Amino acid sequence: METITNPRIQKSKKYFRFLLFAILFIAAGLSLFALAVYMYAKILGPPPLAVPQSTLYYSNDGAIIGESNSGQKRYWVPLNSVSQDVVDATISIEDRNFYHHHGFDIKRIGGALLADAIAMHKVQGASTITQQYAKNLFLTMDKTWTRKISEALYTIRLEMNYSKKQILEGYINTINYGHGAYGIQAASQYYFGKNANKLDLAEASMLIGIPKGPSIYSPINSFEKAKKRQLLVLKSMRENGYITDGEAKSAALEKLTIIGKHAYHRSDLAPYFQDIVKHQLKTALGLSDRTINLGGLRVYTTLDTKQQKIADEVIKESISEDSDIQVGFTAMNPKTGFVTALVGGRNYSDSPYDRAVQATRQPGSTIKPLLYYAALEKGFTPTTMMRSEPTTFKFDNGRAEYTPHNFNNEYADGEITMAQALALSDNVYAVKTHLFLGENTLVKTAKDFGITTKMAKVPSLALGTSGVHVIDMVRAYSMLANGGNKVEPVFITRVEDYQGKVLYDYMPQKEQVLQPDLAYVMTQMMTGMFDKKLNGYAPVTGSTIINQLTRQYAGKSGSTNTDSWMIGFSPQLTAGVWTGYDKGNEITLSADKRYAKTIWARFMERALKGEPIKTFKAPKGVVSVPIDPQSGKIATKDCPVSREMYFVKGSEPSAYCDLHGKEGKTIRKHKDKQKQDGWLHKLFKWL
Repeated sequence: METITNPRIQKSKKYFRFLLFAILFIAAGLSLFALAVYMYAKILGPPPLAVPQSTLYYSNDGAIIGESNSGQKRYWVPLNSVSQDVVDATISIEDRNFYHHHGFDIKRIGGALLADAIAMHKVQGASTITQQYAKNLFLTMDKTWTRKISEALYTIRLEMNYSKKQILEGYINTINYGHGAYGIQAASQYYFGKNANKLDLAEASMLIGIPKGPSIYSPINSFEKAKKRQLLVLKSMRENGYITDGEAKSAALEKLTIIGKHAYHRSDLAPYFQDIVKHQLKTALGLSDRTINLGGLRVYTTLDTKQQKIADEVIKESISEDSDIQVGFTAMNPKTGFVTALVGGRNYSDSPYDRAVQATRQPGSTIKPLLYYAALEKGFTPTTMMRSEPTTFKFDNGRAEYTPHNFNNEYADGEITMAQALALSDNVYAVKTHLFLGENTLVKTAKDFGITTKMAKVPSLALGTSGVHVIDMVRAYSMLANGGNKVEPVFITRVEDYQGKVLYDYMPQKEQVLQPDLAYVMTQMMTGMFDKKLNGYAPVTGSTIINQLTRQYAGKSGSTNTDSWMIGFSPQLTAGVWTGYDKGNEITLSADKRYAKTIWARFMERALKGEPIKTFKAPKGVVSVPIDPQSGKIATKDCPVSREMYFVKGSEPSAYCDLHGKEGKTIRKHKDKQKQDGWLHKLFKWL
């Protein structure tokens, strides 16, 4: 029996087979495409998660003192440092299936397409948290097919290589919350003045509503719209089981206080110090400008905020507002070299030029402690005596002459000790010592003390005519304060990247440069500028500030026609001040000449207030002897003035003062051990 085939059935079968083939072909094509995309993503590997973040600078007590000035506030915090309400609100309103998809929410995409088709325009988004994070990390906001394909590829790579926790943490730290705040930490600080882990439900729901449209839903721009968005977030959290009805109502009724202020500003505190830190990150650590500004670094510094504020205050109150005098100031821990405060000028906004580190100025008599330390090495003692009188020195094989002068042309017209010469800042004694030692000696000694500028081999070098940096001089004095150990100015103690990986960790290295005994003897001589007992023919150079000081200090002032200096230290702290005009104009007003000493005294007293009062501890190789300053010999009961002075054991005087008592009688003890002045004294007599 012959079967009759219906043409319509045959046609339907052909159509069905074609449709099935087409579907299988498309499915196979899509599968191959998906496999190719997967393999390509696999080959590319995990995308880097380094995003622009603000670099933060910390003081020595962990307080934030500033940040990189990029215009955007970005602070990365781990997910466990974020309020749980923030996490729940984010997932609830942005991507409730976050933990159940692999980067794309197919069901949500379908629903969004249907809603858009019905409305004939885009009314509903379908991007997952992973997709939004990919866009935040790597892409622009262009609405092109190229960007969408790139976004999809990045999304796949993120899901393939990172955990949901890492992706969520990254999203929360990179999303835009408006007003330059990127990430939940910056937003929390800007809107509510607190860290992200302190946000309550009401605050969290308000913040999480903002990224939908930062310019629209910011409570700064429109609290009404922000409130409506907050209620929508709370409703979503309630429907998704994150909170109860009662919690939602309580949060909705909570009164919120909006701060609207970013926590950190670039130049609020120690801007000159921060510039140095940034420079060292680039030159010493080899970091790029982009890494420094946008790498999310955590830079831990040596700055003491208390001391920095004191320095700023005393400079402002000490220098007249009408004066054009400038200032360079540095404070340092003499044991570690840690720079605790630094001021490079009176107004950073007007002039970022750093006069503490960059400027080169003549140190005047503040160079003398370095000269006299070299003299101690060559056999001088604090009681080595020379005549103080107008003297013309010939040098350069007799072809040139040099005649130094004392302040106000005052001379002792007799012999004075080295201790007196330092306390009174006698220039003739200094030049005699310099030429006796040889002009190369001070040049070498200055280098040993850490002076980095070039020293000229001339007689006037003893009076500080070669320029130096303030920070170098503070470093040099710190070496005397710490017993002769080498110190380098330290600004940075530790650098971490945004994930906490240590990029740099300061490791102190101890190196003995000076002889401890001589460093101590020199330090004790430097206390003389505050000691009226060393007064010979003129007031000691620290006489104007002696009454302001409440503890033991060692120091030296210095001046030229264009520069005024004061540098000094206690066992715990060294500080140095330079004042003068930027263009090197002569300092003529007596008030302007006193600024450096006034600033130094006020700073030291306030910075050390409440700290233990410490004295300089003598090494075992040092002995103390009561000395009559006038004769430089051991004081007797008949001497009107006696000062305890220190010597390296074996170099102390053995003769008793014979200038006082009945008929100038010399008091002697242990005659068999008595000895006359040595060859050094006889040579000076001849000179």
